[in-house]
Amino acid sequence: MNKSQLIDMIRQEMGDSATKKDAALALSATLSAITKAVATEKVQIIGFGTFETKTRPARKGRDPRTGETLEIPASTSVVFRAASSLKD
Repeated sequence: MNKSQLIDMIRQEMGDSATKKDAALALSATLSAITKAVATEKVQIIGFGTFETKTRPARKGRDPRTGETLEIPASTSVVFRAASSLKD
């Protein structure tokens, strides 16, 4: 499923009076709110899942071509854990 298919499904869920533009705005607002919130806190949507940031510390790695040891910098990424009801 891509973004336009998701917008179509949202429009259907919203009812006959909703337009595709309304559904696109609803999706955009939801994604924007999650993006802003996950930068500072855990976002938990009951029945769907949890978005949170995880920090990986700096570590030593190895270049597979040369075998040379190099320093991999610390990084932060967003992790999603699905709720058990979504898994079922």
